[in-house]
Amino acid sequence: MTDFTVPKPENDPIQSYAPGTPERKELKATLDELKGKEIEIPIIIGGKEIKTGNTQKCIIPHNHKHVLAHFHQAGESEVKQAIEAAGEAWKSWSTTPFEERAKIFLKMGELAAGKWRQILNASTMLNMSKTVYQAEIDSACEVVDFFNFNPYYAQELNTFQPMHSPPPIKNTIEHRPLEGFVFAVSPFNFTSIGANLPTAPSLMGNVVLWKPASSAVFPAYYLMKLFQEAGIPDGVINFIPGPGSKVGPNVLPNTDLAGIHFTGSTAVFQSMWKTVGENIAGYATYPRIVGETGGKDFCVAHESADLDALVTCMVRGAFEYQGQKCSALSRAYIPSTIWPEIKERYVAEVKSIKMGDVEDFTNFMNAVIDKAAFDSIVNYIDYAKESSDAEFLTGGGYDTSVGYFIEPTTIITTNPHFKTMEEEIFGPVLTIYVYDPNEWQEILQLVDQTSIYALTGCVVSQDRKAIDDASQALTHAAGNFYINDKPTGAVVGQQPFGGSRASGTNDKAGSIWNLARWVSQRTIKENFDPPKDYRYPFMADE
Repeated sequence: MTDFTVPKPENDPIQSYAPGTPERKELKATLDELKGKEIEIPIIIGGKEIKTGNTQKCIIPHNHKHVLAHFHQAGESEVKQAIEAAGEAWKSWSTTPFEERAKIFLKMGELAAGKWRQILNASTMLNMSKTVYQAEIDSACEVVDFFNFNPYYAQELNTFQPMHSPPPIKNTIEHRPLEGFVFAVSPFNFTSIGANLPTAPSLMGNVVLWKPASSAVFPAYYLMKLFQEAGIPDGVINFIPGPGSKVGPNVLPNTDLAGIHFTGSTAVFQSMWKTVGENIAGYATYPRIVGETGGKDFCVAHESADLDALVTCMVRGAFEYQGQKCSALSRAYIPSTIWPEIKERYVAEVKSIKMGDVEDFTNFMNAVIDKAAFDSIVNYIDYAKESSDAEFLTGGGYDTSVGYFIEPTTIITTNPHFKTMEEEIFGPVLTIYVYDPNEWQEILQLVDQTSIYALTGCVVSQDRKAIDDASQALTHAAGNFYINDKPTGAVVGQQPFGGSRASGTNDKAGSIWNLARWVSQRTIKENFDPPKDYRYPFMADE
């Protein structure tokens, strides 16, 4: 053992990218560099690059004819190789001392904050269609934070020991890695989730098969190269991009599946859980299932709300990153007494939004991720256009001639159970229901009962009693609850993230509680003076 201690981390500072700053110049150059070449992305198993010849494109969503890369897709054979490579790596990685593992992850943080920062930002901007600010807080700051905070939390977890060891007994708890491999499945919308899902389990001594979303393989590949540069041993994290229909069915029934770390759709997560259930008798150990899925995130405004704060909450919450966040504001409840003024201010703000290429830093919105997402969102917009229960306050337009662009769309409905009030859309569509403020308690019940999801939500009010009412009534409606703020933007070390109900297992990414899921405890009792006679005092003759 050494005297190594993980230092208490601070959140990585957000860089401004203002005109004339060095980070702006470096990012612009990196954007040009990545756009100017078309790379080939291999599968990486056991540290070795594998090319199957079965490839798909990485494109720029806001300029969908521009190809950034071609990535090789894994199939049954590659999944088998990855499981074998992970199993081999487990033999040494599972017994590697924590301090050695932690140093690798702190090195990841150092690389992400410095040398790799603009590569991660530029690849995220181009392949995910994020503004420079949305990229900076995701692919830079949050990635760095995960790599710095998780080792600190893991160190704290290891300090949890039995309260008492009365002489001559010594009691300890050992935090063992799971037996087998963890299957990490990351979504398209956050590079930081791609950074966390495979690394949180591996920090705890586990080995991982990582399948990134096919629409965002480009930044995921650069993350994998960063992991390798930081010193992650071969086989600890195996990079297996490919279609879920080909990868998942070959991973999930495997007897050595020890865990699933997932972020994505509710339907996919439920299907994975069902597969695990169907195969439960065949596993060497019961798999840990950790998932964050959908959301139908709300804002409930009280008539005491600060109007400017409410409008900003609505615009940022609904339309940053085109609403493609599981935490994005999707339904709002506004009292009729303030609605006329809110409506005027809100419409003016939305009309001022610029949308276009990520390299124009004056744009607030860009494109949605791909054709499938575009079509799904447009179906909701067209449904509302045909409904007598809805009218459009802003937007409603869309275009795919250059990129997958959808206007910031606002729907007003008189039906609180209208389709766009209840179903997850995952796009720049906000639906508003105007209510009678005399029905405040009833509206809180409506907010709680409208959706199957319980991820994020917010209340906007300057009345303390109204805030307390909302907090109590909506206790189970959101795993992350915001007061006088938008329901997005959780920060590692500040707001551990996750929801319940159909939104996931609420294991709080960015906290000690998530890491606890990736260890299996062993209690050890050592007796320095063991008894030498089976007889107890009560058995003595009188």
